[in-house]
Amino acid sequence: MQISIKKIFAGAAVFLLTQISFAQEKKDLLYSNRVSVLAGLIQPILLKGGNIEITYFSKRMSFDYSHGFLLNMSGGTITGDAKTQHLAYHLPYSTGFGVGYRFSSYFDVRIESKIHSWEVYYDGETQNKSNLIKAYKTYSLGLGAYYRYMPFHKKDNWLQGITTSTSLRWWPNIASSLTDNKFTYYNKFTNKEETLKASNIGIAGSQFLMNVSVGYTFGGKKESVKEE
Repeated sequence: MQISIKKIFAGAAVFLLTQISFAQEKKDLLYSNRVSVLAGLIQPILLKGGNIEITYFSKRMSFDYSHGFLLNMSGGTITGDAKTQHLAYHLPYSTGFGVGYRFSSYFDVRIESKIHSWEVYYDGETQNKSNLIKAYKTYSLGLGAYYRYMPFHKKDNWLQGITTSTSLRWWPNIASSLTDNKFTYYNKFTNKEETLKASNIGIAGSQFLMNVSVGYTFGGKKESVKEE
């Protein structure tokens, strides 16, 4: 799996560098040299936490910082061994940076590196230091595809900046703070020693995430040549 991940990122890096080399000959896309501030919807709705993303768009590149906080996974959002072991996860933070290439004024693909802080508890118990089973960190390196929609982009007033962003991300773990990416503990529900692997950050314990964010892009659109 590690070999395939390396091949994918090597190919993505070569492709992005090739595109950047041609970008010098192209004029600005719309909303170049602008900053967007967005808040994710999945985090407060499903995970009882929050997320903020700040992205700067240059002529052909995108640079973002994303920070999720106070995220919770329990009940229906827990699957696999963690569900069998009656566990719940609390993430004080999930944070990191991304850099990408803009294929159009509204669509870009990014390479993203993230750090995720995990705390493991029994599901339904108060999440405090005395009830903590294990705390650890995972480190992911992945790809994200983002499409922005600006419902009032034809307006000539402040409404023009209202922005939504739909994203699909693949964030595989590349390392963790756990020895061999797992830990063993005594589970009081199963009454035996249990082993749990370092969790993925994605939907249902997978490496994939989807989200919809809403926010604002500051500064008007800058007209460009007709896009291909």
